Amino acid sequence: MPKLAHFRAKNDAPAPAADSVASILHIDMDAFFVSVELLARPELRGLAVIVGGQRDQRGVVTSASYEARRFGVHSAMALRTAAKLCPHAVFLDGHHELYGRWSDRVAAILAKYSPTVEMASIDEAYLDLAGTERLHGPHFGAAHKLLLEITSTTALPCSGGLAATRLVAKVASEQAKPRGLVWVASGSEATFLAPLSVRRIPGIGKVTEAALKGLGVETIAQLQQVTLQRLEEVFGKWGQALYRKARGIDSFEFFVDAEPKSISHNQTFGHDTNDREILESTLSHLCQKAAKRLREAGLHARTVSITLRYANFTTITRSHTLTEPSDLDTIFLRMVRDLFSSAWNGTANLRLVGVEFSSFTAGSGQMDLLDPGRRDKLERLALATDSLRDRFGFSKVQFGGSLAAHDDRDEHD
Repeated sequence: MPKLAHFRAKNDAPAPAADSVASILHIDMDAFFVSVELLARPELRGLAVIVGGQRDQRGVVTSASYEARRFGVHSAMALRTAAKLCPHAVFLDGHHELYGRWSDRVAAILAKYSPTVEMASIDEAYLDLAGTERLHGPHFGAAHKLLLEITSTTALPCSGGLAATRLVAKVASEQAKPRGLVWVASGSEATFLAPLSVRRIPGIGKVTEAALKGLGVETIAQLQQVTLQRLEEVFGKWGQALYRKARGIDSFEFFVDAEPKSISHNQTFGHDTNDREILESTLSHLCQKAAKRLREAGLHARTVSITLRYANFTTITRSHTLTEPSDLDTIFLRMVRDLFSSAWNGTANLRLVGVEFSSFTAGSGQMDLLDPGRRDKLERLALATDSLRDRFGFSKVQFGGSLAAHDDRDEHD
């Protein structure tokens, strides 16, 4: 994986200058999980396919083919609801390690077109094409070439949006789906957004949509007509954000080499469980995945946390801060086991468990936790293990504590 840039918030970001050039490209992989599954099962092309679990499980849809979406199926919908809407659909379990490998391949292609890339999620990314003209030509041509290279190299469909701001680029890529590219010239952001529903603005959900509808606002054009004062009266500080978003102004800038504040992995079980073996092995699996990501980022963590969500959705978090930061599985696994033993009563059913590392440093200082010789052996073991996992897949090389982890779960970051 190339070292990628990240975004950070910038308060009171100005509107794009009149002479600015649309250089922010948003890439969105079309029905990514489904598309990856179809690479191995081409006989399912053209059918309604739903990824996330089986039709009778309690999990949620993680991806749906466009054939399934025509029946109202969408991501985050309960699998059982999706089965009612689209009873003839083919339901597939997710393979998140496989999706991660394909995402890495896409990221490697993106890094060829710009030194400034943010993988916003496993299936979408932002690039800043400013300054790449001598290598790739005009931005629109470069964006078109990039989309073609992704599809020709990976056989995965994708869409793109090119604009002067991150917000508009994302909306443009949504409008381009599937397999399209939409360019919004700088200065035309408000005009482009005007005919769309307010729900197209990132950050506007059902609650805000209902509140806006109470003001007689259903389209972005109508939102653009509401004064800043009125929006602030109704929504407080969020009103100022709505005013800016309606005009295509966002509050983000690229910040190269920004470090994450935390690294986490969670898993939601298909069925509530109080099976200690399953719970402990799943936590071990999650811990090892997070530790690998930590080493890939060249970081060491001081704080280890676990999250437990019960059947009634009550969620608790327990943390432990190490005396010295570490990046070794051995240290983290011991902390995770201790935290779990003290937090869980041994009988309550759990629907989700998670592991998180935070309080990062760029260097190690774990001399007092392990003697130098043992630490050196464990560091070499971790590097060798990571190399094997990159080659053969993460699940193929595991510490013993996670070998019993079942596949009856939905993993997410």
